[in-house]
Formats: sequence, C-alpha cells, structure tokens
Amino acid sequence: MTRGNANAVRVAAAVAKAADDEASHARATRIGIVAMVGAMACFIVNDSLVKYASQTMPAMQLIFVRGVMASLLVLAVAQAMGATRKIREVARGWVAVRAVVDAVATMLFLVSLFHLPLANATAINMASPLIISVLAALFLRERLGPSRWIAIGIGFAGVLCIIQPQTEGFDGYALLCVLSTVLLSVRDLVTRRVHAAVPSILITLSNTIAVTLFAGVLSVFEGWRALTVFEVGYLAVVAVFLSTAYYLIVVSTRHGDLSLIAPFRYTALLFATISGFVIWGDKPNALAWGGIALVIASGIYVLRVSRRARASAITPD
Repeated sequence: MTRGNANAVRVAAAVAKAADDEASHARATRIGIVAMVGAMACFIVNDSLVKYASQTMPAMQLIFVRGVMASLLVLAVAQAMGATRKIREVARGWVAVRAVVDAVATMLFLVSLFHLPLANATAINMASPLIISVLAALFLRERLGPSRWIAIGIGFAGVLCIIQPQTEGFDGYALLCVLSTVLLSVRDLVTRRVHAAVPSILITLSNTIAVTLFAGVLSVFEGWRALTVFEVGYLAVVAVFLSTAYYLIVVSTRHGDLSLIAPFRYTALLFATISGFVIWGDKPNALAWGGIALVIASGIYVLRVSRRARASAITPD
C-alpha cells in the first residue's frame, strides 16, 4: 500500500469514527430530550394533583406522606432492577450532594410559592434553562453559539408571554425563588458528576428520601391531621407521578448535550396549559398562545442549529 493510500485509509477511518461518535451523541441527546419532556409532563400532573389536594390537606404533611410513598415505590423498583446491591451509593459523594441540593431547592421554592403569585414564581423557575446553559458553558465547557443563545432567549420571552407576570408580585420572596432556580440548575449539573456506574434509580431514591426528610421536619411545625382512605390512595397516585418525574429528570441530565436538552423544560408550559384548561377551565389569551409558539419554535431551532454544527464538524476539509 502506498503512503497516499495509507493516509487516505486513516482519514476515512477518522471520519467514520467521528461519524459514529456523532451518531452516538445524537442518540444520547434524543434520549435526554424525550426523558426531559416526559419528566415535565409527570411534574405537571404531580403539581396539579398536589395543588388540588392542598386545598384540604396541610402542605408539608402532604409532601411528606407523598414522599414516603414515592421512596418506597422507588426502593421497590430498585430492588426489582437489582440496583439495591449498591444501596450505599444513595448517601455517598455526588449522589448525596445532589439530593441535598434538590431538597433545599424544593423547600425554598415552596416557601416562595406560598408568598408569590403563581405566575411570578413560575416565571423565575423557568429561567432554569438559561442558568443551566451558562453553567454548562462555564463548567462543562459546552460550546454555545450565538444562534443558540438567541433561541434560548426567545424561548424565555415566550415563557413570559405565557405566564404574563405582574411586576408588583416581585418582592423579597422572589429572591428565594431565584436561589431555588439556581440550585435546581446546580443539581442538574451535579448529576453529570455522578459516576456512570451508579444506577439512575438510586439517584432517584436519594432524591425522594432527602425531600421527604426535609418535608417531615417542616411538617412538625405546621401540624398534622388524620387522612382518609381516599386521601391516602390519592397521594399514592401522586407519588407514582413524582417518582417517575424524578427518575426521568435524572436520565435526561445524564445523556447528551445538557445545554441542548435544557430548553425542553419549556414543554412544562404546554402541559400546564392543558392541565389548567381541563381542571380549572383556564384559557390562554392571544399573548399566551403566541408565547407557546415562541417556546416551540425556539426549541426546534436550537435542535436544528446543533445538528448542523455537529454535521459540519465531522466533514473533512
């Protein structure tokens, strides 16, 4: 074989390997996106059911009981999957750090939500993809082109159009909500630090236990009351959706390009719109529908830009 042919073979092999790596990364990103969308759907169902139940049940007791059920359910699934042989990982290293960060973020969000209009709290919380993108660029060295930044910004503008927050609602508690959103973003980045050998179901278990313990402590100060059989069954259903959402959010942040997957959190707004209409009869106005269109368009655009960028990266000169 001549030197020229050998070089051609090496170049072809390098291009093939790059293409395989790209295909693998693309598959991982698709898994992350699907998991993120599924997580948002489950979270909205959970939030809707909890909101409805909170009219008659103490909030912290509700969250604690739901958490106990969710933890037992996740533990049972972990046992069925054979993951409990690594059960000690639940309280170790980055898994434990992630659980504590998530529990603190959850409690801060609840405190702020009790004192802020729902629209304002949601507006702040939906800034998470922007914060994740910045943190991913700084600490994970993910490259973000100007077009992706613009698309994410447009998506956030769409969020504001949908929820239409009122400026008078932003007060001291809004700062707690901002801190909660930052911590949730840190939680997603910490997930990337967890060793790949740790099963996602155990990360989920660690999460549910931490939130449950925090809620249990706070429930002592709020007070308890006896629950009916119907309420216990109701909370069991809520626990299923919560457990599924936690598991899917872990899966989504362990696959693919985090800065690409993060904007799909916006799909929660679509599910929230459907839930609000079905349960409470809320109908989005023209501005809200325009915001939904912006959110969808920005997500599709980010995906297309990312694919074009990677395709050009593997094209030989």
